[in-house]
Amino acid sequence: MALPVSFAEAWSRVLQQDDGLAAERAGVERAESLREAAKAMYLPKIDVGANFTRLDDQVELDMLALNPVRGLSQSALGGALINLMGGASAFVTPLTEKNVVTSSVKALWPLFTGGRIDAAQDIRAAQVDEAKEMLAVKQQASFETLSQTYFGVVLARQVVQTRADIEAGLARHYDHAKKLEAQGQIARVELLSAQSAYDRARIDTQKARRSLEIAELALDRLIKLDGSEPTNSLFINQRTPELSPLVSQTLEVHPGLKVLMAKREQAKGLIRAEKGKFAPEVFLYGNYSLYEQDTLSAKMAPDWMVGVGVSMPLVSRDGRSDTVAAAKSAELQVNHLEAKTRHDLEVLVEKTWREAGQALEEYNSLSSTQKLAEENVLLRDKAFGQGLSTSLDVVDAQNQLAGVKTQRSAAAYQYVVSLARLMALSGQIDQFRHYQQAQGIEVTP
Repeated sequence: MALPVSFAEAWSRVLQQDDGLAAERAGVERAESLREAAKAMYLPKIDVGANFTRLDDQVELDMLALNPVRGLSQSALGGALINLMGGASAFVTPLTEKNVVTSSVKALWPLFTGGRIDAAQDIRAAQVDEAKEMLAVKQQASFETLSQTYFGVVLARQVVQTRADIEAGLARHYDHAKKLEAQGQIARVELLSAQSAYDRARIDTQKARRSLEIAELALDRLIKLDGSEPTNSLFINQRTPELSPLVSQTLEVHPGLKVLMAKREQAKGLIRAEKGKFAPEVFLYGNYSLYEQDTLSAKMAPDWMVGVGVSMPLVSRDGRSDTVAAAKSAELQVNHLEAKTRHDLEVLVEKTWREAGQALEEYNSLSSTQKLAEENVLLRDKAFGQGLSTSLDVVDAQNQLAGVKTQRSAAAYQYVVSLARLMALSGQIDQFRHYQQAQGIEVTP
């Protein structure tokens, strides 16, 4: 069952269902999530932890080993007193057990990192911009692909119609030749020539139908709709859009250039991040004990502590100077790529614009040729019936007419595809409908 689909409806289906666009949108969501995750760098890091430690022996404090008790214990009087008080073991106090269990909450809050956190935030934001522009690049490519596929089906249908018309004309010529040959007005070779031309026309029509089936299959797969049937025809305009505004608009809004701008911002952020490694770090830190054993050591230790710390890198193994130089080279690389891309876009827009103009000129110029070919077919048919023309002349006239019609349809197709590319390059996809519906002149075979 045929399902009529306009070009606008087909484009809407591509935007909604194309897997490539869905993948790019997922890339945007991923970049946005990473940007949000980077905001957590401003927050303190708070950990809760517990430790179990097994010691080879418990830690003890021997009072007799302290000055001045140690000297007294070595005297006779001191020894007597120690024995009187229970012996040397009475002066040993355990500080910890063999099994030590601790639990605490630790906090670390960076106050100054040399600008590395801000640089990381800027890099993440630039990556979001890059992902969005990559989505726009994919949309441009999808729009061009759709225009080629959709109007490729329209062109294939026109070719089939042209071939079918030629086949019908040669069928009439063959019937006419059979009657004339039966009446003895033409030689049998003329009849065979007419039959051969008719058979070739039928083959060409079948080939055109097969090409149409392939084009329809490609469109069905692209818009994910089986049995789709384009409702819009090929069209032309009175004139092509002005070149200068197209070039200016393209260089201003093309997503490829904006991708490079986003990469430049990432390179700048990387430079700041690498330079920040030379700066000291200032941070707050704290610790709060959640659990402590019933030991003298635990009772002596404070329950909480806070402080400010400074860390200054002196020698590192990450090659900070070289990484800064590499980041600057990345920025310089982007600058060169941008200059080249701008030049390539200017050339591409002008080339496409000239192709559109050439296709439009070719279509209009072939109008008189088509009229001549149509008139030639009528004259050759009449001349053949009067014995003033051969079957080969009639066949040549029919083939010439078919060639001119196909060439005009191909020129119209080239114009539509070139116009679609111009609109995509300049970020004016919505304006394509204006050229198609408001200013478009429908092309029929």
